[in-house]
Amino acid sequence: MHGFTVKEVVAVPDLFLTAIKLTHDTTGAQYLHAARDDPNNLFSVQFRTTPMDSTGVPHILEHTVLCGSQKYPCRDPFFKMLNRSLSTFMNAFTASDYTMYPFSTQNAKDFQNLLSVYLDAVFFPCLREQDFWQEGWRLENEDPTDASSPLVFKGVVFNEMKGAFSDNERLYAQHLQNKLYPDHTYSVVSGGEPLAIPNLSWEQLKQFHATHYHPSNARLFTYGDLPLEQHLKQIDQEALSKFQRIHPNTQVPSQPHWTSPREEHVTCSPDAMAPDATRQNTLCVSYLLGDITDTFEAFTLSLLSSLMTSGPNAPFYKALIEPKIGTDFSSVVGYDGSTKEASFSIGLQGMAEDDAEKVKNIIHRTIDDIIETGFEDERIEALLHKIEIQMKHQSTNFGLSLASYIASSWNHDGDPVELLQISNSVLKFRQALRENPRFLQDKVQHYFKDNTHRLTLSMSPDDTYLDKQASAEERILQEKISALSDSDKKDIYEKGLQLLDAQSKTQDASCLPALKVSDIAPTIPITPVHMTKADGVPLQLCEQPTNGLVYFRAMCSLNTLPEDLKLYVPLFCSVITKLGSGSMDYRQQAQQMELRTGGMSVSTQVIPDCTHMDMFEQGVLLSSSCLERNLPHMFQLWGDIFNSPRFDDRERLRVLVMMSAQELANGISDSGHVYAMTQAGHLLTPAGELLETFDGMDQVKFMKRIAEMSDLTPVLRTLPRIKKHLLNPKNMRCAINATPQQTSKSVAHLESFMKDVAGNKKHFKAVRPNVVERPLDVRNVSGASRTLVAHPNFQPCHMKTFIQMPFPVNFVGESVRTVPYSHEDYASLCVLGRMMTAKFLHGEIREKGGAYGGGARMGGGGLFSFYSYRDPNSVQTLSAFSKGVNWVKSAKFTQQDIDEAKLSVFSAVDSPVAPSSKGMSVFLSGITDEMKQRHRERLFDVTRENLLDVAERYLSVGNKTCGVSILGPENDVIKRDPSWVVQQAEKNRQEGQSQHQA
Repeated sequence: MHGFTVKEVVAVPDLFLTAIKLTHDTTGAQYLHAARDDPNNLFSVQFRTTPMDSTGVPHILEHTVLCGSQKYPCRDPFFKMLNRSLSTFMNAFTASDYTMYPFSTQNAKDFQNLLSVYLDAVFFPCLREQDFWQEGWRLENEDPTDASSPLVFKGVVFNEMKGAFSDNERLYAQHLQNKLYPDHTYSVVSGGEPLAIPNLSWEQLKQFHATHYHPSNARLFTYGDLPLEQHLKQIDQEALSKFQRIHPNTQVPSQPHWTSPREEHVTCSPDAMAPDATRQNTLCVSYLLGDITDTFEAFTLSLLSSLMTSGPNAPFYKALIEPKIGTDFSSVVGYDGSTKEASFSIGLQGMAEDDAEKVKNIIHRTIDDIIETGFEDERIEALLHKIEIQMKHQSTNFGLSLASYIASSWNHDGDPVELLQISNSVLKFRQALRENPRFLQDKVQHYFKDNTHRLTLSMSPDDTYLDKQASAEERILQEKISALSDSDKKDIYEKGLQLLDAQSKTQDASCLPALKVSDIAPTIPITPVHMTKADGVPLQLCEQPTNGLVYFRAMCSLNTLPEDLKLYVPLFCSVITKLGSGSMDYRQQAQQMELRTGGMSVSTQVIPDCTHMDMFEQGVLLSSSCLERNLPHMFQLWGDIFNSPRFDDRERLRVLVMMSAQELANGISDSGHVYAMTQAGHLLTPAGELLETFDGMDQVKFMKRIAEMSDLTPVLRTLPRIKKHLLNPKNMRCAINATPQQTSKSVAHLESFMKDVAGNKKHFKAVRPNVVERPLDVRNVSGASRTLVAHPNFQPCHMKTFIQMPFPVNFVGESVRTVPYSHEDYASLCVLGRMMTAKFLHGEIREKGGAYGGGARMGGGGLFSFYSYRDPNSVQTLSAFSKGVNWVKSAKFTQQDIDEAKLSVFSAVDSPVAPSSKGMSVFLSGITDEMKQRHRERLFDVTRENLLDVAERYLSVGNKTCGVSILGPENDVIKRDPSWVVQQAEKNRQEGQSQHQA
């Protein structure tokens, strides 16, 4: 068909799909199609990319091919298509040894449009020198308009990788891979080592494209319910038919095995948020395993890895985590199948340097213990149960998950269809265990005990690390500058002006295909929900095709909780399902959860009211899922947690606190923009204030202080107090998503659960100063009611906060108080945020400023937020936010710009919802289908006048109530400005300790 030959057609009933394997006759391009009854269709093309240096050539190429192509020569068609399509996903990834370009959409015409743009981008890119400077690296005057300003390094990938390597976990993982596979492509940094990026030339970039981005080196994947024939025809006509077969020679050879183990050491920057300054070391032992294209061996080793490391019953958890030698496992832990030959790693972070030998001994001793005793049958069954649940659970991005799942093995010529047949591997695994009860122990002996290809990598903080990095960068910069003649410098200045001019010009994107607003469905599909009660507790039922899984949620109100306990709620949520309950200790509880459920979790919820800015709902959400046969067991587990949670194990709590504090500290460098926006909005609405308490830097610092406490008894005492208020059926409402056949069974089991916990129905008086609580009967189609907290006298307050962090880049946030979801201006602000991002802020913050990302968006809590991510600038970015508002007010945008922004908003509004999550917006937020339809109609109706009006009324200087926050490195400009409140992460340790003493 259309230049392709079908090689294999295989039904995969486990995943409800048919896999069709093809080869392109002329070029040899490999193709896999997964036909499945899913409207969220996906396309992906991946190339095996094997760099031999750390200049980041595949990563910079990934950015640059998306900057214009033969058929679509306008600058940045990729970002422009975000606003001309209804895509549910659009991105590109650079892995260690492949580069992948996936997109998904539910619209057939959109699929063809995006396919055309993607094919042209990867096979026929412009690769202009100017795009290489912008996306990769360049020398440029600090102020491009001032030839006398100093020359500096700029570039999106250059700044992105500086930001990426400010994350110590990422840094460690990179070193580990480079040193475990030292003989080929895995020994270099495919994303780019910031100090090596300036060694890459434009010529080398073009050469890399010519040798790697060829159909003979490509693997194409499509998924969904659109006909395969149409895809093949378009792919052949628009791209593959224009090539002849080559031999790309990109194969990755096997890593030669070492005859004896090795040890290495690296350094990193100290972590200002670490609970203990003297315990910031990481040590991990890594083993080289087998080739990932052996599907069954890879499956076995992956299972074996989970048995060894996952959960409190795992031998390495008992041996390494519970003695509290470190705060958590090392950032790389367990099986890693992302390279040609897999690896297994085990170790600790947050440990003292003196404990290194102790940790190594424990690791070797634990391996001996496993070989001797093996694993309990029940643990193996729990793991196989988890696989069964994962296969049945339907996610909204199933196609993308499949593409990622098969990418590595397929990249090295493994069989992708074999990978999808998970049941076959499970059957084979059970058979192997029956034939040889020591099957797993023999694997441990072979891959761990007898394996001489073993690396022990330690990492310790160095107070001068960031200074050394900065000095090294300065040295490379000066070397580059000293080699320049005056005419070179003049040339750099002129090229800088040309780039600035190109970035400032309005681009003609008329060559790009686009959907029209008229292509968007005018109405939303209605999700029927049915309201009933289970033993007096409100219950929402939503019948959905869930593949035999039952999804249970319960919202428990926080309204009676005393104010002084609020900071502890996230900790309570993270530990309540992990401390043990009833007759079970935490190990037995974890085992039963794995055997009987798809997971049980509790999370904080701050839900702004959709009609009023100063009202919100506060609570915790209980979530779990199970197969129908396990319904009684799941509710029994919840019953034990409600009736008899265990709050007596101080040592277990210490372990959970350390892991939680470490996880929060590690997460800042990845989600800095979210922390900045949360901080910026925390004094603008009552909900914003609570959100900062639960999810902001306040919570990170609080958990750091808890982790520093020598005695956790006071914390243990607060947990039962919180439980008394939260786990109370009087303050609950529930929801169940299941198939029609399972619904009545689910309700019956929920009723008996409610009767079982009825002893908790004592009523608690609210201890809530300055808060008026009033039950608001938000009548939805189904008559559920939600109790909201009102703050009638709340006064929003403007505040500028700078939080100094040991990062070489900034995260900037500015939040403005506007209107709630149901207000008529909300739709206009949504469209305004998208338009401002695409048409102005992207150019200012990313293209000119060199940040990895930035933009504006309207949040559900009525806050309009500006943000930037991994940004070399701070105050300049705040000025770009202001310029963005002025750009809107100057009315330089067109009707086309408005329509594109609407498309972008609708692609989010209409993103697919999994059967497990249908009806959740009305259950959690009280937002009914009718309200969504009204919002939809308002989006369609947004006009130019509406946009000018909301920009003036809400975002203009003088009219706006806003907060500003920056997380970033030391900043003298801000320190000299008295309008900023400066917080230094480094000082938190002393503050924390003095508070404990107090």
